[in-house]
Amino acid sequence: MMKSKEYRNTQILANLVCGILALLALLPFILLIVASLTDNTWATANGFSFFPGSWSLDAYRYIAVQWATIGRAYLMTIVVTIIGTAASIMVTTLFAYAICQQEVPGMKLLSFVMVFTMLFNGGLVATYYSYVNYFHVRNTIWALVVPNLLMNAFNVILVRNYFTNSIPASLIEAARLDGASEFGIFFRIVMPLSLPIIATIGLMTALGYWNDWQNGMYYLTERGGGQYYTIQIVLNNINENINALRQSASATGNMNIQMPSTTVRMAIATVGILPILLIYPIFPEILCQRYYAGRGERVTRSKEVSPASIIQMFRYKNHLTDILNG
Repeated sequence: MMKSKEYRNTQILANLVCGILALLALLPFILLIVASLTDNTWATANGFSFFPGSWSLDAYRYIAVQWATIGRAYLMTIVVTIIGTAASIMVTTLFAYAICQQEVPGMKLLSFVMVFTMLFNGGLVATYYSYVNYFHVRNTIWALVVPNLLMNAFNVILVRNYFTNSIPASLIEAARLDGASEFGIFFRIVMPLSLPIIATIGLMTALGYWNDWQNGMYYLTERGGGQYYTIQIVLNNINENINALRQSASATGNMNIQMPSTTVRMAIATVGILPILLIYPIFPEILCQRYYAGRGERVTRSKEVSPASIIQMFRYKNHLTDILNG
């Protein structure tokens, strides 16, 4: 009985601590949304607050005027994120599977070259020159997909460690003895068993594509590649236009122009991250349901879909420690 009471108190304390940490994580997003709904004059005079003295939708009205451009940019962002994430997962997993085959000549050298890219690179000038003059990605959709985001050595190392430590080598050998091809082994055995790590790198890659604006700044021009602008590029341009209008008004002495420059930045940030905030709570649930369904189990109340259940899932596959130590 004493042990049960101690366990219950521990659970209450753990839930309280987790609740406080969750609230602290949400506070910046709450402040961002509240700040975007604050009157610009009040925010300029008093700063941002969770309980502003005056509310206003002027920042969102300013964005709504350009909603046709923003809507198209949202669509392009979704397309780029889907294409880029799918291509990145495929390239990363194929490369990781290849370098796991140490008996194949040249794989150790390929692994060294991969790690070398984590330490050194050719720099921005050489990278830009190569992509523009040799790969001809300028003002194409591939300028948003390939440079810097398609594959990185860190994700390859994560996937390689998972393949090495979590998929039995005897299973691969048995498939080869049964006459399975390497592509058949990869797509019919390795990939279905690698859902946790695929979801992990897929989530990180999708975030990278959604938040990217540097590729658009480097490789897209407004005249030739404006149709490929993503939401981050468009919102950044809106922010720059606001600054230009304020400077113009200041230079001409026309200070009567009311521009929600302070709160519109918060509204721009809110518009940019809102889809991610809506998708993130859903993704863990889908991941856990797919994982437990693959094990032939039901997702019950005892398997609550939460960050803790995801950690439990990784521990069950006995690879989380390997990833962190790899």
